[in-house]
Amino acid sequence: MPDFQTLLIYIIPLLFAITLHEAAHGWAASKLGDHTARMMGRVTLNPVKHIDPVGTILVPLLLVIMSVGFIFGWAKPVPINFRALKSQKSGMILVALAGPGANFLMAIGWVIVAIISINLNQPIFLKMAGIGIFFNILLAVFNLLPIPPLDGSRVISALLPGPLAYKYGQFEQYGFLILLGLMYIGGFQLVVLPIVNQIQLFFISFI
Repeated sequence: MPDFQTLLIYIIPLLFAITLHEAAHGWAASKLGDHTARMMGRVTLNPVKHIDPVGTILVPLLLVIMSVGFIFGWAKPVPINFRALKSQKSGMILVALAGPGANFLMAIGWVIVAIISINLNQPIFLKMAGIGIFFNILLAVFNLLPIPPLDGSRVISALLPGPLAYKYGQFEQYGFLILLGLMYIGGFQLVVLPIVNQIQLFFISFI
């Protein structure tokens, strides 16, 4: 079983990766006309507001303890009223991309932490930074998959004509099963992880 320090090294980057991802959705929606998330206190950098007890804490913690080699988690989804957006199609795209965009920005932030850690000879923070870079890139790439209800599907839905967008949205009820199926057959290892690794190498090249 990992010690407390190891748990913190993993949990802190994951916690901010998944909670700030949701906050970014709420912030973008607020800027574009939908203030639902802001009124519910979800447009905040306070991760406590976004924590899902199971998805943000229990599942990642169990995966770390079990050393399964793959960490996964989620935060409470931010409520978005797409009809309230000033421009529904472009607004939906921007709100959807805000989450992955926040993850890429956080990955850049962890690169800066890594550089500082090297200069100050802080191996613990360097390891945390490496995990933060990986988690954020993984979360960004994962959410850009065109599988409802992931962010990538919101972009595709906004670009499709109304009738096709409606039919495409019907797959959302099967989205979780599709994701589990992809995990089971190794789809993430074959498709997602190679992309994540290439982007990660690009980020690490600046350290």
